Amino acid sequence: MQKPLRKDIQPGTEVSIVQKHHQRSGELTEGTVKRVLTKSPSHPHGIKVELTSGEVGRVQSIV
Repeated sequence: MQKPLRKDIQPGTEVSIVQKHHQRSGELTEGTVKRVLTKSPSHPHGIKVELTSGEVGRVQSIV
């Protein structure tokens, strides 16, 4: 499945992310984007973001 592109993710977007320590299990965390950390337009593992809760991970889908 195609991961969302950077242009589709802005602060305030509801997303599901996978945190670094959950990459093997694939456990997802849902939240609201606070900051977009990836500068490139796309990334094979997902765009890295920081959620309002402070958690950092790569976007797997937009909720």
